[in-house]
Amino acid sequence: MSLEYPDNLRYLDTHEYVRLDGDIATIGITAFAVEQLGDVVFLELPETGDTVTKGESFGSIESVKAVESLNSPVSGTVVERNDALIDSPEQVADDPYGDGWLLKVRADDPDDIDDALTAEEYSAQVEG
Repeated sequence: MSLEYPDNLRYLDTHEYVRLDGDIATIGITAFAVEQLGDVVFLELPETGDTVTKGESFGSIESVKAVESLNSPVSGTVVERNDALIDSPEQVADDPYGDGWLLKVRADDPDDIDDALTAEEYSAQVEG
């Protein structure tokens, strides 16, 4: 089965994605990351109002196999976090690009994502 990497998103080589709507960056993890992790059992995310820094960890995701750091594609302030996933972290696997988003961040500089990978570049990296 081929995994999906929507063209309207940008990707980090650490398997996070970002979708920009104006200056609001929606951040999540890719289908590839979900598949690699297996059953997600715990999610640690920052609180609304916290700041995140591009290229630095903002939390972690834990599965039965591993604990992985989550890295931010932008610097800015958390305006919303997906609290439903805190209670039911396994749901991130159901719809990683839809209901499975992790954070919404007001980006200090939306151009932060310019050096993130395109869908094609990311796909080539993980499937190559």
